[in-house]
Amino acid sequence: MTEIQEKYKYYVRHILHTSMLEYDITKLSTKGQIVVPSLLRRDLKVGEKFLVIRNKDSIIFRRLNGIDKKLKEDLDFAKKTDEALLRYEKGEFKKKNAKDFLEELEKW
Repeated sequence: MTEIQEKYKYYVRHILHTSMLEYDITKLSTKGQIVVPSLLRRDLKVGEKFLVIRNKDSIIFRRLNGIDKKLKEDLDFAKKTDEALLRYEKGEFKKKNAKDFLEELEKW
């Protein structure tokens, strides 16, 4: 075990107060990809989808296979809403009458 791995082992056991977590170290590629170490992906399937949540210095990956369909729909809607708000804040929006707006909303 490397010195860095030993430090993380200490962190996991003493600061998080558990020795039950599996962990390893990985890095971000120039293409923005993160490799999940083989020890941690042994029961994952190619093409499996994950919910990725960022909270300050933490990034959490949650498998989508156990997430309720309604929650997935809500997350998709929240993402589209956030993207629309960003476009609005940048001035990238169109004025529409109520009928056209509702027709566009139905496409979502």
